[in-house]
Amino acid sequence: MTFARITGTGSDLPEKVLTNADIEAMVDTSDQWIRERTGIRQRHIVAPEEATSDLAERAARCALEAADRRVGDIDLIIVATTTPDRVFPSTACLLQQRLGIHGCAAFDIQAVCTGFVYALGVADKFIRCGSARCALVIGAETMSRIIDWTDRSTCVLFGDGAGAVVLEASDEPGVHSSHLHADGHYAHLLHVPRGSSTAPDDVGAVRTFVEMKGNEVFRVATNTLGRIVDETLAANNLNKSDIDWLVPHQANIRIIEATARKLKMSLDNVIITVDRHGNTSAASVPLALDQGVRDGRIKRGDMLLLEAFGGGFTWGSALVTY
Repeated sequence: MTFARITGTGSDLPEKVLTNADIEAMVDTSDQWIRERTGIRQRHIVAPEEATSDLAERAARCALEAADRRVGDIDLIIVATTTPDRVFPSTACLLQQRLGIHGCAAFDIQAVCTGFVYALGVADKFIRCGSARCALVIGAETMSRIIDWTDRSTCVLFGDGAGAVVLEASDEPGVHSSHLHADGHYAHLLHVPRGSSTAPDDVGAVRTFVEMKGNEVFRVATNTLGRIVDETLAANNLNKSDIDWLVPHQANIRIIEATARKLKMSLDNVIITVDRHGNTSAASVPLALDQGVRDGRIKRGDMLLLEAFGGGFTWGSALVTY
């Protein structure tokens, strides 16, 4: 039987760091308020000339190096992003061109903060059915481009970055299962209200920004992530104690803590980057995964639970032996 296994991880963060003190000078908020309610101390912001594909390329090359693979080995590219360079072609196709890869399938997935988990689940299916053997799976975002920096309820939350994995066919289990869900009934609670098919004629005069009803999102997220934990464990006949590491979406430290309590897991076994990265949407799970691997906490053979919740609403998990 063929499985899909992560053989390399990589990530990239823009050089510019925006601290809570910087945001204090922009809107009516405080470092203490931000830290107490979100756990965020700083976030990274792209330079004016940088695009999502720039972050994706650097993260991809980092993952390829870690996996000891060349670009010619890749036969599938999936980029999870809410902030593509263009309406089309996809960021995956732009990345494919940058890497000098020709002919393999390349496409974007848009599931907002759950995007990387969606992309990993799709790539796993490609490999299991024999349609691919070596995939690049990337979450990359420039969320700062769709943030209203005068809206103190959202501008404190988001940052930019990219994370990537190389996923390869293997005889040994890697991705055990993925569990992907969505419910558009909640779309109004967290959304960008306009797109290319709904914008006014004078598109150049319109900026579209994230809008969020934070308290409602928090309540649904904590309840939903608790259920996805149960679903994932039941599908694999595992106990909570079988999980070595929780690698969650980095939206809010209180949501992360609630999921850890559901697993009866110490925060020492949770990869947390929200304090330094903020919410990087589809990039947050692979960024956290790469950090855990590179600092030596996550080791080969460890059982990981990846989970995320995002606008749509979308939510999902993946159980992975690293």
